[in-house]
Amino acid sequence: MKKFLLFLAGLIALAVLLANLGPMILLGVSVWLLYIVFKQFMKSDSTAGKIGWVVVGLITLSIAVSNIYAVIGVAAAYALYWIFKNWTSKKEDIQPTRSEDPFTNFEHQWAELNK
Repeated sequence: MKKFLLFLAGLIALAVLLANLGPMILLGVSVWLLYIVFKQFMKSDSTAGKIGWVVVGLITLSIAVSNIYAVIGVAAAYALYWIFKNWTSKKEDIQPTRSEDPFTNFEHQWAELNK
């Protein structure tokens, strides 16, 4: 049942990721352009050049803000990673339950000593 629920959650996360792939790309490009605009703003010596870079930066910032819901796509990508990690993980050694039988406890302790 756990594998089926993980599979179902993975399908939903994949659909959300694919639906938000375009905005995610536009958000990445606009953040990169904001970085370029900032570097050009810092290099500019004239006041008119700085004003021009501020205008270009504000336009690019508005594009970035309009695609901010692409963060949902990033969360879906993380959910896919988490689902894949849990799907392929194997259970660690499960400690046997201790009983009141002294022979069972002795065998368990003997097995630990022989490791």
